[in-house]
Amino acid sequence: MHQRIRVTAGQGVVRYLTSQWSERDGSRRRAVPGIFGIFGHGNVCGVGPALEEEAGHGLSFHQPKSEQAMVHAAIGYARASNLLSTLACTASIGPGSTNLLTGAATATVNRVPVLLLPSDTFSHRRPDPVMQALEHPREADLTVNDAFRPLSAFFDRITRPEQLLTALPEAMRILLDPAETGAVTLSLHQDVQAEAYDYPASFFEPRTWRVSRRPPAEAELAAAVEAFRTCERPLLIAGGGVHYSEALPELAELSERLGVPVAETSAGKGALRGCALAVGGLGVTGTRAANDLAREADLILSVGSRLIDLTTGSHSLFQHPDVRFIGLNVVPRDAHKLGAFPLVSDAKLGLRALTDALAADGWRAADEWRERALAERNRWDHDLAEDLRPREGERMTQGQALRVLNETATARDWLVVASGTPHVDIHKMWDSDRGERCLMEVGFSCMSGEIPAALGVRMAMPDADEIYVVIGDGTYLMGSTGELVTAGQEGLKLTVLVFENGGYQSIHALQRNRTGRSFGLEFRGPDGDYVDVDYAANARSLGCTAYHATTLEELRDALAAARRDSGPVVIVARVEPHRLMLDSGCWWDVGVAEVSERRETRELAAEHALGRALQRFHTRTP
Repeated sequence: MHQRIRVTAGQGVVRYLTSQWSERDGSRRRAVPGIFGIFGHGNVCGVGPALEEEAGHGLSFHQPKSEQAMVHAAIGYARASNLLSTLACTASIGPGSTNLLTGAATATVNRVPVLLLPSDTFSHRRPDPVMQALEHPREADLTVNDAFRPLSAFFDRITRPEQLLTALPEAMRILLDPAETGAVTLSLHQDVQAEAYDYPASFFEPRTWRVSRRPPAEAELAAAVEAFRTCERPLLIAGGGVHYSEALPELAELSERLGVPVAETSAGKGALRGCALAVGGLGVTGTRAANDLAREADLILSVGSRLIDLTTGSHSLFQHPDVRFIGLNVVPRDAHKLGAFPLVSDAKLGLRALTDALAADGWRAADEWRERALAERNRWDHDLAEDLRPREGERMTQGQALRVLNETATARDWLVVASGTPHVDIHKMWDSDRGERCLMEVGFSCMSGEIPAALGVRMAMPDADEIYVVIGDGTYLMGSTGELVTAGQEGLKLTVLVFENGGYQSIHALQRNRTGRSFGLEFRGPDGDYVDVDYAANARSLGCTAYHATTLEELRDALAAARRDSGPVVIVARVEPHRLMLDSGCWWDVGVAEVSERRETRELAAEHALGRALQRFHTRTP
C-alpha cells in the first residue's frame, strides 16, 4: 500500500515547494527557495502556521512592508537568477491580495516567473457575505481574485485540498518554461488552506525540473542563414533573452567573427561588452548611433526581445525599403513579430548555430558597414561627452551624476532601474564594459518597483558588491520606501541613489514637447515654489545611512562611503530639474490633441503627427 501523509492544504503547498529544484546545463538550484508574506485573515491561520512549522526545511520566510513590493522583489530575484529560480508571495484576502495585481502584470508582461498565493473567500460560503468579499449581481462564484486571470501566465482556484496534486506541478512547469512563464497564481480559499487531505508521500519527494535549451529547427535556421547571405547591412538587437539564456559569449562571437553591429534593448543592456561594434541602446531611449544604423539596415536579427514600441520607434525606425527581420526567440509569438523569419530557439543555441553556419560559408558583413558602425559610435561618444559638460549657472545634471556612478562601479556591482529619466539616461550612456549588470524594467514601466527588486537581486546574489538602485524623487514618494526597513531588518545591503529634481520630469518633458504646457507633474506648492522635502532625513528615519550631494565631488565621496557601509544607504543628489540628455532622434507615437484652443499645442500636435508618415507595417518578403 502506498504511504500517505495527512497534512493541510497550506502545509502541502509549503512541503511541495521545499522539494522543487531546477536544473540547466548541469547546474541545480532550488526552484522556490523563499516566500514573502504579509499575514491577515485568509492566510494567518492557514499558510502562516504551515510556514512556521516547516521553517528550516528549505523555504525561508521574509517579511516585506507591502504586498506589491514583495512581487517586485520576487521579480528581481528571478531576473538575477536568469529565470531559473523565483520566490513565492502570500497575501491575505481582499486588498492584501489585490495589492499583488500590479506586480503580477509586471511579471507577466516581462515574462518573468513569480509564484503568487493570494488568499480567497470561504469555498463553503457558510458565513457569506464575508468582510472584503465582492458580491457580484450575476456571478455568485466571482471573487476579487478573478482579476488575476488576465494578468497571469497560469491561474487556478483551489477549492479542494486534493486539487494541489495537479495544480502545483502545472504551476512549476509553467514557472520554469521560458516560453510560457510569468505570474503563476494559485488562489487559495481560506478554509481550504486549513483543510486536511491524505496526500501520497511521493508527492513531496524531491523533484528536479530540467530547463532544456531548444535548438533551432533546420528549416528555420536555413532561412535565417539565407537572409544573411543576401543582406548588405545587418544589425542585431540584443534583448533580455540574451542574458537569461547566458548567451553573452555567443553574442560576442557572432559580432566579432561576422562583423555585425549590435544594439541593445533596455532589458538587453550590457549584453555586448568590450566590443567596438556595440552601438548602444536602440529606440526612443537609445543612442543616435544605434538608431541611425537601424534606419539603414536591410536585415534585423532580433534576439530575445518582445520588440515594444520604445524599441521600434512605434514601427517608424526601420526605414530601409527592403528591410527583413529574423526573430530568434523561445516564444513563438515574439519570433514572428514584424513579419520576421522565425527562429524559435534558445538564444545561446540559436546564436551559436547561426555563427557556425555563416562562418563555414565565409560570410562576413561588408567592411563599409562595419566602418559605418564604428564612425557612428565615435560620433555618438563625442556628442555625449559634449552634452555632459558643465554649463555655467547650472547645478550638476543627472547625466553627469550617472557618469560618476558609472566610473566608480565595479564588475561585481549591480544596477537596478525602471521607468523615468534614470532609465532613459542609463540606456543612453551607461558603459557596461567592466561587467556590472544592469536590470532595467521598462516593459510594464512600473515605478516604485526598484527598491524591492533590488532586495530580490541581493537575495539572489549575496556575494555581489554594491546593489545600486537609481530612482527619482517622484518614485521615492510614490511608494516602496518601506522596503528600506526590510533591507535593514533582513540584513540586505542596498545603495539607493535618489535624484531630487522636483517632480516627474521624464513625462513632464514629454508633456512640454508635445503640448507646450506644464501641468500637474512637478511638486510645487500654492506659491509656485518647489515643495521642500528632506529625503535624507526620511531615509535616516527608516534606518538607513543617508548623504546629501549637491556637487559631483560630494557624490563621489558619498559613493565611496556607501561602499564601506554594511547597511542600506540612501544618497540624495540634487540635480538640474529640466536639463535632460540629448535626444535619441527616434520618433515615438503618443496621443496628442487633435483639437485645442492653444495655438502652441495645435502646432506641436501637427509636428508630432508628421512622424506617423514614417510608420510601417512590416510583412515578410521572400
